[in-house]
Amino acid sequence: MVSSFRGASADAVAALTDQVGDSATVAEDLFAAAATFRSEGALRRFATDSSVPVDAKTGLVSQLWQGKVDAASLELLKDAVSRRWTRTRDLADGLEHVGVVASVNSSGEDAGRLVDELFSVRSVVADSSDLRNALSDPARSGEDKAALVDTLLGGKVLPATVTLVKQALSGGHRTITVALEEYEKVAADVRGRGVATVRVARPLPEGDLQRLAAALTEQYGRPVHLNVVVDPDVLGGIKVEIGDDVIDGTIASRLDDARRKLAG
Repeated sequence: MVSSFRGASADAVAALTDQVGDSATVAEDLFAAAATFRSEGALRRFATDSSVPVDAKTGLVSQLWQGKVDAASLELLKDAVSRRWTRTRDLADGLEHVGVVASVNSSGEDAGRLVDELFSVRSVVADSSDLRNALSDPARSGEDKAALVDTLLGGKVLPATVTLVKQALSGGHRTITVALEEYEKVAADVRGRGVATVRVARPLPEGDLQRLAAALTEQYGRPVHLNVVVDPDVLGGIKVEIGDDVIDGTIASRLDDARRKLAG
């Protein structure tokens, strides 16, 4: 989601992110507000219409949320509607993104663990069609899905992980796994890191992981968090996916290259 912000929206999200702090309550308030703006088209258009006076927008925000959200959340919402947005939908998406940052910040020094837990949940959901269908079934209520998340994760992961998995069910992204992947990237970015998915045929020794992380850090100019996937389709070697880059050093890839050269 964050990469989709352009122009004024990117500036608005950056400014709001700088102010958001580390309150889990603020994160949930922003998620709820984002859902309201997504579902209420007239409200969303009013809040992003540059011809509407700022006082009218902030006044409406106060009318709707005063006493219902944390004071810090209310100030962020007022600030959000005071800013210019490139696209109407960016207001809701921006509030969700800033809410994710607040949730990550609330995990404090456990932000690295949060990235790992989000990756683990995403992998489980991707590998289980039954779970994926249960969490995406339009016939099930949001409360029912949230209860399922609590049953599966409650007491086993960080509170921020539970919050973000529930938020992934909100429909702001194309699928739950896409949402969780985006949240992983945000969490790593908050820590000043990139995220690399490493696919291997068998678990790598810790020394090899450290050397790979160091090499990627040098190549990309920032620390890189490794998500390691043991993939039976990888015959040998490793495949690294980081952002839009793919570094494929697998045996299958080398065989394909050799076949192409022979065919050419």
